[in-house]
Amino acid sequence: CLSAVSRACCSYSTLKTWLPILSWLPRYKLKWLQMDLLAGLTVGLTTVPQALAYAEVAGLPVQYGLYSAFMGGFIYALLGTSKDVTLGPTAIMSLLCFSVVGGQPHRAVLLSLLCGLIQAVMALLRLGFLLDFISFPVIKGFTCAAAVTIGFGQVKNILGLQGIPHEFFLEVYYTFYKIPEARIGDVVLGLLCLALLVMLLYMKTNLGSDDTPGSTYSRLARKLVWTVATMRNALVVVAASFVAFSWDAYGHHVFTITGKTSQGLPPFRPPPTSDTTANGSIVSFGEIVEGFGGGLAVIPFMGLLESIAIAKAFASQNDYRIDANQELLAIGVTNIMGSFVSAYPVTGSFGRTAVNSQTGVCTPAGGIVTSVIVLLSLAFLMPAFYYIPKASLAAVIICAVAPMVDYHVVAKIWRIRKLDLLPFTVTFLMSFWQVQYGIVGGVAVSGALLLYNMARPQIKVSDHGVLVMELGSGLSFPATEYLSSIIHTQALQVSPPRSVVLDCHHVSIIDYSVISELSDLLRQFKLREVRLVFSRLQVRPLAPTLCVLASVFVSSYTLVSFFLQPLALCSGGSTSS
Repeated sequence: CLSAVSRACCSYSTLKTWLPILSWLPRYKLKWLQMDLLAGLTVGLTTVPQALAYAEVAGLPVQYGLYSAFMGGFIYALLGTSKDVTLGPTAIMSLLCFSVVGGQPHRAVLLSLLCGLIQAVMALLRLGFLLDFISFPVIKGFTCAAAVTIGFGQVKNILGLQGIPHEFFLEVYYTFYKIPEARIGDVVLGLLCLALLVMLLYMKTNLGSDDTPGSTYSRLARKLVWTVATMRNALVVVAASFVAFSWDAYGHHVFTITGKTSQGLPPFRPPPTSDTTANGSIVSFGEIVEGFGGGLAVIPFMGLLESIAIAKAFASQNDYRIDANQELLAIGVTNIMGSFVSAYPVTGSFGRTAVNSQTGVCTPAGGIVTSVIVLLSLAFLMPAFYYIPKASLAAVIICAVAPMVDYHVVAKIWRIRKLDLLPFTVTFLMSFWQVQYGIVGGVAVSGALLLYNMARPQIKVSDHGVLVMELGSGLSFPATEYLSSIIHTQALQVSPPRSVVLDCHHVSIIDYSVISELSDLLRQFKLREVRLVFSRLQVRPLAPTLCVLASVFVSSYTLVSFFLQPLALCSGGSTSS
């Protein structure tokens, strides 16, 4: 009986690992429900206008933004380990999606399925550590470039311009070239929306906390201002839509509006595995995947990186822990299931997650409320979206991505390590050509710098009658030639040759190539009748294996010298073995 109970407890514990909802649902409280409803409603009113706007960035009809915004709330409540994170369309993922599929809805949906499968497999294989190879300068370079690209891409909607290319450099040229064609109505409305959004954000930022001394009236006023400022996107879009509807009702078509959108919930069906071009030819699944190219590697990685970084940040802020691989599984399953409701790839949203946290969400159930708000919008409000001015959506996007341009980070990188500006600059500049090229280029430069550090370890040389060379890090095969060159130059090629003590205090890693090179150096030292002695060797579990490898190349006499005479040649005993 005890064995059966133990097995049942173990099975339940494993099930809770894969379904985190079992950890918080049994102890759910009524007070939590109130806070989750409030947070879910607040985030939902933020999500709807942002989803519509981000669909424009992805080059898709606006309803696809809402199709992508509701599945994450349901899936994450089951599989997510953070109470704060909200999954849905974001500016960066929308830009990446556009760069890969070029605004083709069927291919965007198929891309969501493939990205989700890659992410889920990575989670099951516990490959989250691969994200560690994308350095902070690369991430910052990419997000800064993406913010500039996305923000400037909305200037044409503020100005009401048509026929602007999507390539960044051509977009800049033609936007300035066509400024005389700007529509006055769009310009005025867009600037007013921008001013209102900035003003509300400034008011929210400068609000005192609830603990600030003051009357009950002042505290209620602060809460009211905070609520209005938090829902600023929805309020501005609704107000702009009323303005556009009013002018249109009187026959004055002075604003560029969103236009007709598909009403109702998306059908639940498998994503298309083929596509049809404008001239009627069929594009096979293999040809579509081939067309995705490097996007199939970049988009899953960036989605995971963005979501996990947000989850870790808010987990640290609110004093709880997350499971990175479980987060990978949650976002992977979200993208897989999202592809069955015509969603394009999604990830965690920093802005909406911040709103969720600040509103006091208690569990991931708040995401369910947000998803219900999106579904209700799809079911009943799509006709009202006809009158949403594109200038108002552009203002929402510009205000959302502006904080991503973190110019202060350049000064910080310069102060800490100037060489890190190289991957930052490469990523930033190449992202204006193609965003995926920027990431790949930045990762390549970071990798090259990492390999250079491995190939050129720090070696401190001091003279104590013999040369003492202190290695600053582990030894691996890229460093063998450099180490050999230093020893030859300073010990073997001088007249007379000098003995060397190699201080290995900081060496915890060594490989076959290094053993082979050291054995050759020992032979050359012996031929010149000087000694190469190893000091302060670190004992590791693999030491017996390394000794076996070393014995293949090193003579018995050398091994005796190696262990029994470590610092006999040091005058004054300045370095101990």
